[in-house]
Amino acid sequence: MIDLKATSAFMALRLPVTLDRCDMRALPPARITALAPYPGQMGALRAHLGGFPDPGEVVIAGDTRLVWAGRDLAFAFGPGLPDGAEAYCAVTDQSDGWAGLALQGPGAEAHLARRLPFDLRKLSAPGAARSLLGHVPVLILRLQPQAFEIWVWRSMLRSALHELGAGR
Repeated sequence: MIDLKATSAFMALRLPVTLDRCDMRALPPARITALAPYPGQMGALRAHLGGFPDPGEVVIAGDTRLVWAGRDLAFAFGPGLPDGAEAYCAVTDQSDGWAGLALQGPGAEAHLARRLPFDLRKLSAPGAARSLLGHVPVLILRLQPQAFEIWVWRSMLRSALHELGAGR
């Protein structure tokens, strides 16, 4: 029988690193749950969760951070959802498929802005955007003016690090 062992997406990578007056480090694994409302259930889901993010928004609901992730799609970062959410939306665990990077410091916005195809200055804090980092699809969260989280598919982490100037 095959004995599988869980490994970190960041195993053998050299993080943390300092780039352009900002620090980049690996984020600890997070519980990420995708929420896709059933047709006609958006209002009921908003009421049940205490909110649902509109495009570009991050909604804090208790100890869960609801992040806009696309049309009629949100990611819930946190320990769990209120019981019964499945009645209003499709719920899928995305935790093992994503890896997160924190980028913060006085040069964080400038460093990231040079690598994204949209005006990062227009992303409010807190706010979220789906974009491309080179050829890598990413979810960008702006938590504070100079503090970002970059969420990338685990399988594309090395490519994302290369695009950010940290790949070796």
